[in-house]
Amino acid sequence: MRSEPLRRTGGRPSSTIPGSRSRRPGDRGPRVVSLIPSATEIVCALGFEDALVGRSHECDYPPTVGRLPVLTEPKFNPVGTSREIDDRVKAVLRDSLSVYRIFDDRLRELRPDVLITQSQCDVCAVNLRDVEAAVCDGLDAPARIVSLEPMALADLWTDIARVAEALDAPDSGAALVGRLRERMAAIADRAQRCADRPRVAFVEWLDPLMAGGNWMPELIEWAGATALFGKPGVHSPWIEWEELREGDPDVIVIAPCGFDIERTRQELHLLTERPGWDALTAVRTGRVFIADGNQYFNRPGPRLAESLEILAEAIHPDAFDFGHQGRSWTPLAG
Repeated sequence: MRSEPLRRTGGRPSSTIPGSRSRRPGDRGPRVVSLIPSATEIVCALGFEDALVGRSHECDYPPTVGRLPVLTEPKFNPVGTSREIDDRVKAVLRDSLSVYRIFDDRLRELRPDVLITQSQCDVCAVNLRDVEAAVCDGLDAPARIVSLEPMALADLWTDIARVAEALDAPDSGAALVGRLRERMAAIADRAQRCADRPRVAFVEWLDPLMAGGNWMPELIEWAGATALFGKPGVHSPWIEWEELREGDPDVIVIAPCGFDIERTRQELHLLTERPGWDALTAVRTGRVFIADGNQYFNRPGPRLAESLEILAEAIHPDAFDFGHQGRSWTPLAG
């Protein structure tokens, strides 16, 4: 067990387990384990992919990280309908603090210097409590824990800086943040000049219905539209069908967390068979879109820039064409 309290810095969880580590011959730089896909993408975008020695079962981008040992698995069966998955997750959370388990033995073998996790959502990835327990109980040498907690776009910039600082590369972090902000600001500036400013319903889960919160209302705003549900910096809200029906959005974007386009199509009937679906303005005008919610939108990492491009392209096709249509998003009828 830890011999002293975890040190916390910057108002967000960051900790070091005391002890000493002897490096093997040939070791260079930090040995990094990432337990959340967005963090893996941040590490790689900073130019430290070679430092990664382990990943979560969901880390799959860039594809080359597939070579890394997997250190986590879900405690529930992830196969099934949206409702079945939701029920299983809620049942696990009633009985334990996390819906994922860590392979402590593999973690011990990898001897990481830095572990990156999150404390934003217990459903998204291994939580901070479990990582601290695994490090304290399983490692006999220091490992710095960096726990990300992105609730809004500003938090993404902070998290990138914190990961970069843990990798002793603050300048790389500042440069990456600068590039992303400049790229996204250019889209936002152009989108604000579009005459049409539609009201958008972003669907993050199909059954039960969940709308996009956290950074999604900001992305929608930057894409030249108005978020009908959800508030910036606040967790994604559950909504009732009648709320969506009464809101009568001009645009509907369907991108369930963890689902790609094909997986989403398998459950579209959960929306399209609802009473009043065909009468919705977005349906009548052909402005219902399906997007890859697994790779984009729900990963608060560098590819939120691509997520903004997808939104802008779908909402304002006359003003934007980034080449994402057909790959990352498609019209419902496409």
